[in-house]
Amino acid sequence: MLQENYNITQKEDHIFRRWFEDDYFDLIVWHDVQSREIIGFQLCYNKLVNEHAFTWHREKRFSHNRIDDYPGVFRHPVTPILVPDGTFPYSELIKKFRRSCINIDEVIARLVVDKIIEYNNSQITMK
Repeated sequence: MLQENYNITQKEDHIFRRWFEDDYFDLIVWHDVQSREIIGFQLCYNKLVNEHAFTWHREKRFSHNRIDDYPGVFRHPVTPILVPDGTFPYSELIKKFRRSCINIDEVIARLVVDKIIEYNNSQITMK
């Protein structure tokens, strides 16, 4: 079950971030400081095996990426980067998120579910 992690650094003056996590998901939600409105989120999933990130931003819209944290040639840790990835596991993702989000703010949970559905529907119509 997702739980809020209150140990999060606020890096920008105009954005307030909240972070929710469990063994499968990390959910970072961006709020406008003045209006408190949600302006975006990033849902990272499958953290232990083949981590991906589904991102929605009010202005930039959607992206779906794999998180590449391959240690490189000399096995030194590297900064993870987002790389394009085409497969969006809609059915699995929506089921797991709905089970996992019962302890978080209902407005946030509903927005994430709605955006997962919207993104999936947009991918279907593009095919």
